[in-house]
Amino acid sequence: MHLLSSSPSSSSNPNFNVFSTSQNNSTNLSNFTLKTTILTFHSCTYSLSVPPRCSSSDSSTSVLESTSNIAISDGWKPDDVQSKRETTDSLLVVRRPAMEAPGDGDDDDEHKMEGEDDDDESKSTVIDVGLNEFAKKMPIFEPDKRVESSGSKEKPLTVNLDLALYRAKVLARNHRYAEAENILQKCIKYWPEDGRAYVALGKTLSKQSKTAEARAVYEKGCQATQGENAYIWQCWAVLENRIGNTRRARELFDAATVADKKHVAAWHGWAVVELKQGNLRKARNLLAKGLKFCGGNEYIYQTLALLEAKANRYEQARYLFRQATKCNYKSCASWLAWAQLEIQQENYGAARQLFEKAIQASPKNRFAWHVWGVFEANIGNFDMGRKLLKIGHALNPRDPVLLQSLALLEYKYTTANLARVMFKRASELDPRHQPVWMAWGWMEWKEGNIATARELYQKALSVDSTSETAARCLQAWGVLEQRIGNLSAARRLFKSSLNINSQSYITWMTWAALEEDQGNAVRAEEIRNLYFQQRTEVVDDASWVMGFLDIIDPALDSVKRLFKMDQNSYSMSQDSLKRMAGMDKISIDGGSFGSSSSGFNLDAFIMERLSLDPSKLEIQTETIRTSLPKRYTRKTSKAIS
Repeated sequence: MHLLSSSPSSSSNPNFNVFSTSQNNSTNLSNFTLKTTILTFHSCTYSLSVPPRCSSSDSSTSVLESTSNIAISDGWKPDDVQSKRETTDSLLVVRRPAMEAPGDGDDDDEHKMEGEDDDDESKSTVIDVGLNEFAKKMPIFEPDKRVESSGSKEKPLTVNLDLALYRAKVLARNHRYAEAENILQKCIKYWPEDGRAYVALGKTLSKQSKTAEARAVYEKGCQATQGENAYIWQCWAVLENRIGNTRRARELFDAATVADKKHVAAWHGWAVVELKQGNLRKARNLLAKGLKFCGGNEYIYQTLALLEAKANRYEQARYLFRQATKCNYKSCASWLAWAQLEIQQENYGAARQLFEKAIQASPKNRFAWHVWGVFEANIGNFDMGRKLLKIGHALNPRDPVLLQSLALLEYKYTTANLARVMFKRASELDPRHQPVWMAWGWMEWKEGNIATARELYQKALSVDSTSETAARCLQAWGVLEQRIGNLSAARRLFKSSLNINSQSYITWMTWAALEEDQGNAVRAEEIRNLYFQQRTEVVDDASWVMGFLDIIDPALDSVKRLFKMDQNSYSMSQDSLKRMAGMDKISIDGGSFGSSSSGFNLDAFIMERLSLDPSKLEIQTETIRTSLPKRYTRKTSKAIS
């Protein structure tokens, strides 16, 4: 068969023998030659994708097509096709594979060669099956990777990550943790190299006391970022320190400083860990490194100031607080910590002016309103303290801490019914906030509802039985059982509390007092000796070591201040109150804080800056009062009667 071309290519020797003949078949195959033409990629009469037709009567052609080699020659013209058709029996016809044109379908049957049957389709099917099996073994052909690389599922824009992280933050703030976790998991899936999603998810899990899950997230994040994200290391270290794994926390803080020596939170957090362990020299060294690598920082200055205050170097402490506020004049934490120093020194006028600075720096800060309100209540200004707590609650209606302290004030100065409703509301806002259950249980105990108090203590312990608040709760529960004569239960509760916090002076002495009351003087002396033997030298209580967050922790310390539960009374002496009228002035920033009025108008401030009407704060309290459930009223009435 001859293939046609309008511009044939030249060939010097178009004819040659395909097979070498033997002696037996010399008569049949001695003159067998193959003549064909080379196709060129020029315009031709016929489409290259359409194979030339063969005679249907030639049955040997298909066999030759699949078994013979090809001899190529040129020089054929279209006019020679008919003249050479009779020689097809002696020619080896070769058909080159043709590319199907786009859109070719089953209706192109007219282009198929005559004599082509289903064998070709079966052969191609077998080849396709083999290729498919081979492709399954090759990683490049894995379906998942092909789908990911396809344009149908492209990676979202980075701005979507910022929006998703903000959305998850809002959901977590509203205690919709499941939805927040779902969003953060998607962020990690699409942006595995970004550390913010791991940090946010780990914190969300930590808030739910899912320690193992949070640890796994941080570990995964460090692997994904190849250990170069200091924020993940630092958050992981904080988690380990919180559960008491101090050695592991040190290692993680060290990794954070290696990843980024300018990460100030790592230096400060590590220093706080050393402070809790009593390693003052190590802590100071770490804080100094933080200043060296990160420059002036308000939190480092603040912690150094607290250390100076505990060493009775008050002028140095004030200087460091001044440096902290210069680094960030709007640092509410620094103003509040400084105010705590002045309270310790009984400089109440200066403390009040520092509180004013704090709320001016951060008007909606719930901690500022809370600490200031508790301070005013402690020095006897109940109305002022109550008003400050109400302002804080109006600005932060979902904060249980403010409601807890407000409930304690209402219980002391007004009625237990209103306090009970506030406790209930606070527990609904955050069911995992242990101090709320604990303070509520203490109030019910004072009201004579022993069974209710036990239930509330159990709820507090069910949240977390290993925390510092749990130790205080067990101690308070032990006192309850001691007062009603259940001494064996009281001893067990005291032991459980000391297993959590062996440094609690109050728990050891309360247990010793119990034994003395029962006539066991020898046992009481043994308990006192055990306390002094196992006591470790620490800087001081956590309120001075940890800084801002523990200063305003509204746990049992606030209850002690209000109700004088501690043997070391927090009540202000008459001499201390008299000092408010004539205290020494304290210089700061070229000015001074003294006992004289600063001219700060609280009502005008909340009207202008916060758009709050002071006259409507009482209306909110009356609304809570009217929503009191009837069952609480009846129960309280029976208890009082």
